[in-house]
This record gives sequence, C-alpha cells and structure tokens, in this order.
Amino acid sequence: RIAQQGRMICAPHVWPDLGGLRVLRTMQILALVLCSCSGERSDCFLQCPVIPQMHPQLLSLFSGLDLVFIHMESSQYSLPCSPIDMKVTDATYHWVQDRADPKLISVTKEGHLLFQHFQAGNSGKYSCTISYKKHRVPVSQTFHYKIFGYHVPGGLDTVLLFHSTLCEDKWTKKFLWDLQDKLRQLEIEQHCKVQLTATFCFPSLNNPSDEFIIQVQLEVSLFGPQWDEPCNSQNVEKVTDCYRKTVQHNLSQVQLALTRFFKEHNSFYITGTDTRSINFTNEFVGFLKIKQCSEGYGQTRELQRCLDCCIACPPGTFSPPRASQCSPCPVGTYSLIYGMAFCTPCKDRMTTRVPGASSVTDCVKMERTQQVDFIIQRIPVLILIILPAILALNFLFIPSSCYWFCQEYWVLSRDPDQSPRASWRTGNITRLEMVISFFRQHLWASPAAGPASNTSDLNTTASQGGNEEPTDGASSPAMTSNLATVTNETTPVLTEDRKDTF
Repeated sequence: RIAQQGRMICAPHVWPDLGGLRVLRTMQILALVLCSCSGERSDCFLQCPVIPQMHPQLLSLFSGLDLVFIHMESSQYSLPCSPIDMKVTDATYHWVQDRADPKLISVTKEGHLLFQHFQAGNSGKYSCTISYKKHRVPVSQTFHYKIFGYHVPGGLDTVLLFHSTLCEDKWTKKFLWDLQDKLRQLEIEQHCKVQLTATFCFPSLNNPSDEFIIQVQLEVSLFGPQWDEPCNSQNVEKVTDCYRKTVQHNLSQVQLALTRFFKEHNSFYITGTDTRSINFTNEFVGFLKIKQCSEGYGQTRELQRCLDCCIACPPGTFSPPRASQCSPCPVGTYSLIYGMAFCTPCKDRMTTRVPGASSVTDCVKMERTQQVDFIIQRIPVLILIILPAILALNFLFIPSSCYWFCQEYWVLSRDPDQSPRASWRTGNITRLEMVISFFRQHLWASPAAGPASNTSDLNTTASQGGNEEPTDGASSPAMTSNLATVTNETTPVLTEDRKDTF
C-alpha cells in the first residue's frame, strides 16, 4: 500500500499549486521517502524526473557533488553525468561548458566527462543533460556542476654554479641545451618537471680575466607525468590526503635524485664547429623548498578537507607567480577564465568601472573625470621627463646670473662715489634728460614751434643770471648745463649760434 501511495504521488509530471515553494519542497521530500520505503527507489526516480529539476538545492541535499575539485595535472578524472546511480537503457548524454570559448569536451560511452592532465583553465561551470525513454515517454534531466582545479602546495628551487673559461651566449646556450637534455631522464624517473628559469654569467673573484661563473636557476614541479599513480584507487574523500603524502615523498626523492645527478655529471664538455672544447664544471648545488601556490592559484579555503590547498583563481581575479592569494583585477583590466596569472588590459581609451572585471564587455569608454584621472596618473611620468631639462636650464642660468651680478659690482667698486642707489638715480635722470632733449630739438627748435621772439626772450632770460624764474617752458641754468653735458655724452645734438638783434 505504501508503494502504491508512492507511485500515486510520483505519477504526476506537474505539481499542483499547494501554497508555495515550501509546500512543494515538502511534497518532494515526502515522495522521495515513500519511494525509498517501497524498495523501488530507482523506479521512482524514473517516473519523477522533475524532482532534481524543480529545486537545485535538493540535488546537493542527497548527492553533495555540486562543487567538484580536481587536482592539477591529474592523470585522469572521470565525472559522471548524474550523481545518482541511474539504471537506464539507450540514454544519451549532452555536456555543455559555460564559457565564451568552450574547449573540446571528451565524453565516455557511459556519459562520463573525462579530464586528462587537468589544468586550471579547465575549471568552470558544466551542465549535463541525460535523455532516455520510460514507457515510451521521453524523459530528460539536467545536472549542474562547478569544477575547480586545485593543487597541494609544494615545489623545489635549485641553484647551480658552474665554472667556465668563456662567457659567450652561443657556448652558454649549448651548455644549457645539453643540461636539459640529460635532465629529461630524471624527470621520467621521478615523475617531475624541471624548468629553467634564469641564467647569469659574471667574472670569478679569483681570476676575473680568465675564469667565469655561470649561475643556473631551476624550478622543479612535483606534478609530472603519472605523479598521482599511487592515489588512483582512492575515493574522493581520501584522495586529497594521498596527494599530500605523495607530494612530500616526491619532494625528498627529487632532491636526492638531483644531488646524485650532479655528482655523476660534474663536468659538461661542449664542442663547437671549430673543434674547440669548453668545459663547464659544477661547483655548487643548492635547494630551497617552497610552499607557495603556482601562478593562477590562491589559497581561498573553499576546499574544506584541504584548507591550505591552492584553488584556481576564478574569472575577475589573478595570482602572479609566488603569490598565495587571488587578487581582483585592477580597474582597466579583466580576466576571462580560471587560473590567470595576469589580467588583460582594456583597449585604448577604455576602462572598467570597478575592480574585478571578468569580461571584455566590462570595458567601457572613459568618462571625462576618468580621463582626467588617467592624465593625473601619468603626470609623474611627464615630470620625470621635463624635470631634467628644467634642472639643466637652472644650472646654466644661475651661474650666468651670478657672473653678471659680480661683474656689475666689480665695476661699481672701482668708483667709490658710485653706489647701486646712486647708479639707479643717475640712470633715471639720464633717461629724463634724453626725453627733454628730444622734445627740444623736434618741437621747440622747429619752424612751427612759434615766433622768433620767443627764442630771443629765452636766451635773454637765461643770460640774466637766473634771478627770475624761467618762462615759456625754459629750464634753469643748472638744468641747461646738465642737459648739455648728458646730450654730448649720449646723443649728438645739432646746435645753432644765433645773435639777438634788437
């Protein structure tokens, strides 16, 4: 009877409106319980395909697979389409990736999504739709997953010092190529990756002219081919602990293998086309264990069973090399996919309104205030360009000013009666007398200036000893004497001797 009641509740494909979403969820959970009690749970799910679709939270309630975490460089990971073991026949599976540029998806015959050598860029939202027929009625269900890449922190930095008699690029490149070629066998044996990060060449302190030191820096990643082979048989709950133990074990093994390798390969003989041979001798090997995240990963604490693990940074964030946190993209940049080490800048004259942009559509044209801010941000650069020119002009102007100033005072010091104040007063008087002389020549001495009697009166008045005040604009005897003196020193004046007739 209970089974029959369960089938009666499961039979409708459309739930009646019984008072809201809360009543609907209660009815769905009750139907699930009745179906399980009837002993025919799988059959009930086939007749009630709407249960996982009506409310997505119900799916995570009994499956717990809403979030999926896959370790970086996993050899193989298979994700089923349905979190429930559904026994159906002639089913078709359709996987969809929620990305602007979806990559090629590999699906098995059983409908499992297959990942090989998982990378951070493979993270994202995935949906799977399973379609089949039950009693000749088409049925379909869709399941949604959010997949994150992660990795257990751990790595190794190696510093090598080699002695050589040359420091030329062509010989150094041949030496590095030979070194990496011999390290490939070690990578296969230890399931790791060895990457050359930097090379420096500088003279030796003992013999700077004939001996050089080649410094080589290597970065060792513990996630090489088949690195997770010991953990393939572990379940989801225990696989992270297995990864952690594997990383710690591989770290010590790789360090021992590299130490042994450079003891066996102490010297590298490089021969050129001119049959000349150069020897690179190893003198030092140093190791540094690192616990930082790889680029594009950060410790976001989303994986509860591994709080110190590094999770792929979601779109809108980035994590540069040797960083431990995911940071939002600055204003004017964006990131599209998971696991970005750097953000992509917007095109010219475009920016984003807020930090953390995750799409190119977030880039908009700058407003006037933003353009002003954009220019203000570049003012320090302009100052750095103009400042040297200004300083150079100051260095030329200040000494020249000091030179002319000192020269003027040196000239004045030769005449004790002169002083800067007296020189200033004399200069003003001189300019005033030059103006008066100009008007005297061009106005008073011209035919249009007036009758000749005026000139006669002027001379007669001047000859009377100056007891009377001068009239008609004539100057005093003292002023006339000074005017004649200045005129003779500055500008030639044409004079005319005239006799007065009565």
